[in-house]
Amino acid sequence: MRSIPYSLLDLAPILPGGTAADSYRNTVALAQRAEALGFKRFWLAEHHGIPGIASAATAVLIGHVAGHTRTIRVGSGGIMLPNHAPLVVAEQFGTLASLYPGRIDLGLGRAPGGDFATARALRKNLASNGATFTQDLFELRQYFAPAGPAPVRAIPGEGLDVPLYILGSSDFGARLAALEGLPFAFASHFAPDLLHDALQIYRDNFRPSAALAAPYAMVGVNVVGAATDAEAARLFTSLQRTFLNLVRGTPSGPQPPVATMDGLWDAAEEAYVKKMTRCSAVGSPATVRRQLAALADDTRADEFIVTAHVYDFDARLATLAIAAEASR
Repeated sequence: MRSIPYSLLDLAPILPGGTAADSYRNTVALAQRAEALGFKRFWLAEHHGIPGIASAATAVLIGHVAGHTRTIRVGSGGIMLPNHAPLVVAEQFGTLASLYPGRIDLGLGRAPGGDFATARALRKNLASNGATFTQDLFELRQYFAPAGPAPVRAIPGEGLDVPLYILGSSDFGARLAALEGLPFAFASHFAPDLLHDALQIYRDNFRPSAALAAPYAMVGVNVVGAATDAEAARLFTSLQRTFLNLVRGTPSGPQPPVATMDGLWDAAEEAYVKKMTRCSAVGSPATVRRQLAALADDTRADEFIVTAHVYDFDARLATLAIAAEASR
């Protein structure tokens, strides 16, 4: 297996009966464990209005995690740029980069991170949507540039080295990342259909930039590890149940695992959920290692962004250890 860095993506899940405060304590403990295990970065994703997900104020939570860790990079996977004025994002991440120099990443996506009504509530106006993403990205990068004659300045922000990453689940993000010479992270952990096409487009069209000399492709992968394949498969039903609720139009937070999914979904739902989650490594340590090695060879990924959607927190920590061992 090629040796590549592993990083972790978290949504600050709220378990049934728990609170956001409980979630944040777990997120900090997870980040500290990831740091101890040698993960390269710890990313948090912006989501809004989804029961069971507490990472809505993403920049605030990034600062909290960075303040409770020492060396691991902390950032967004991602900030949904159409929801925000680029100046606000530059000021927020300029502040974070000033507080934690050399440790802050800014991953950017163009999805709303919630339903249409929530997106409307977040935006200044309806013209600020995914169609303006390229323009918003240009504006954001200008705010991080060294001081110049611009009438509007991001302070803190200007002149700071805040690495940018383009996130995507289609060829749009791949083309934009290639054109701008930026790293590209593909959301194959929930939308794997265009993974190979997007990676090929990104690599074929990449233009070197001051930020990046060669393509750098990051691949999202669900990892669920346990002592045995059977136990890992049982733990994996939590993620399958969460995706099933999403398919049914009833988004939810983490779901408890079950002994079997039989009877919980129909044939069409089963096929769709399995398609959405096929970029996954599930099983014993040996199985996870083998599956991740195959995915690394298949995609030629430069880095894995691991999600560990495991309901029980101790089992989630065990999955991290198994993923870390596989990375070595």
